[in-house]
Amino acid sequence: MGQAAQPKILTPAICRAARGLLDWTQTDLADRSGVSRSTIRDYEGSRHDAHRATEAQLRLAFERGGIAFINVDEDNIAVCAKRGADCVPEG
Repeated sequence: MGQAAQPKILTPAICRAARGLLDWTQTDLADRSGVSRSTIRDYEGSRHDAHRATEAQLRLAFERGGIAFINVDEDNIAVCAKRGADCVPEG
């Protein structure tokens, strides 16, 4: 028996939105996540999907930078800065 498939949190649009909240460039995200800038560029441009490990690296960098990912409903994820009073991290 394998692990249950976890839903993807990041999408190209959410990745761009999280960078925008943090005022990070693709290079900033690459430096903080260990993912190459070209991979981030291609992912955000919807040229290819991110592998699970890559998504995990990006998400961890965002979370360490102060981003929370919120389940709005079954199919929608929102991002917000953790320092905001109305932002409650998922989990």
